Amino acid sequence: MRHTFRLHALAACVAFAFSAHAAAKDTVIPAKAVAAATELRDRAMNDNTGYDFVAGLTTEVGPRLAGSPADKRGVEWTVAKFKAMGFDKVYTEKVSYPLWERHSEHAQVVAPYPQPLTLTALGYSAGTPKGGLTAEVVAFDDLAALKAADPATVKGKIVYVSTHMTQQKDGHDYGMGSATRTGGAVIAAKMGAAAYLLRSAGTDPHSRTPHTGVTGFRDPKEAIPAAALSLPDADQLERIVKQGKPVTLKLDLDVGFNGTYEGSNVIAEVTGRKHPDEVVAIGGHLDSWDLGTGAIDDGAGVAIAAAAAKLIKDMPQRPDRTIRVIAFANEEMGLWGGRAYAEAHAKDVSKFQLGTESDFGSGRVWRMSASVKPEARNAIAQIAKVLEPIGVAYDTTKPGGGGSDLSQMHAKGMAALSLTQDGTTYFDYHHNANDTLDKIDPKDLAQNVAVYAAFAYMAAQADGNFGSAPGAFAKDGAHD
Repeated sequence: MRHTFRLHALAACVAFAFSAHAAAKDTVIPAKAVAAATELRDRAMNDNTGYDFVAGLTTEVGPRLAGSPADKRGVEWTVAKFKAMGFDKVYTEKVSYPLWERHSEHAQVVAPYPQPLTLTALGYSAGTPKGGLTAEVVAFDDLAALKAADPATVKGKIVYVSTHMTQQKDGHDYGMGSATRTGGAVIAAKMGAAAYLLRSAGTDPHSRTPHTGVTGFRDPKEAIPAAALSLPDADQLERIVKQGKPVTLKLDLDVGFNGTYEGSNVIAEVTGRKHPDEVVAIGGHLDSWDLGTGAIDDGAGVAIAAAAAKLIKDMPQRPDRTIRVIAFANEEMGLWGGRAYAEAHAKDVSKFQLGTESDFGSGRVWRMSASVKPEARNAIAQIAKVLEPIGVAYDTTKPGGGGSDLSQMHAKGMAALSLTQDGTTYFDYHHNANDTLDKIDPKDLAQNVAVYAAFAYMAAQADGNFGSAPGAFAKDGAHD
């Protein structure tokens, strides 16, 4: 009996020691850091650094199509700007990708009712033959209908697919719109279509500004001409088709692949005081489409990250860990910068404390979610408490993906947040000529900066980590 008692006592001691050891491993943000982050948040809410950054980028460089001369100017401008902001380190990392160029684009209905159509070529579209391409249209209500079609009804024709996005705060309809654009073009090509058109992946039915975006083509030999109609022009084409008469279009797209280009991710750092090799990663993508000036997509994202890091740099004492700002290359045509960054840094993923990227415009952040180890959930709740007064709710039911480019590091095992902005009107302007600086509200942008500054500082000051390790979040899946 005494022996049994001793075994129970020993087991109890071991259980207590294990429990205490586990509790000691919980990640916690010290009260002093929470107080400093609260002050940082309030200062950021009234700071114009982010707005000044994106105003300068979009005015002095303008649109930054990947691989274009403006892309190179954008890299040079950002390097100079990061240096002027006083970051401890500013450097670039090379990124190679296919060079795609746009020169001109035209379309018209040839029959039964001749008239011009407003459209824009899609990324990685092939060009039409010299003099244009004329063919009959075959129309489908959605992507599923195209997938179910007999290839014989498609071969040699111009495929048109309709898709109707609506305004949503979280922008979830873009999943449908993006799939129709990227996947639909590839499906049509495999079925022998002469060309591919879609109703633009956008949400303003009254704007005659077509939305560009990338297709799923990667091999020039497999690409066909592909373009997006503005929403009113798509409506017009659909009305003509519904009359039941054969409809013939002429497309003239002077676009296409032109070899390989070597671009750059641009990186700036605030060096950590205690753990300089441990990193809180924030950023946006530097490239944009060529139709607007790339203000909301994604000059705003780079500006938010840069401004947040500068505010942290300007604090009386450097953060414990390094704050790293990454302005990614060529996100628009396939996450090239994000993929290159993840491949180059995967071996060091355990040193990434926490990360996320801003790439959904400049509307106010209203929701936060996280993918972290269980022992770091209380630290995330501490961050959430600091962000709650400026309108951010913590959703414990969703994972955090890290944003577009940093999703690639998350897939390697980086702990990540998702900071969801209000995207109600984002797809009115996304990838079209109306993506310009006037769409950015300086106060909304400042709220984003406040969110990024507060979370990044708290993550940098945390006692403990958030669970980054090779393959740590494989259950989340890859985020492209």
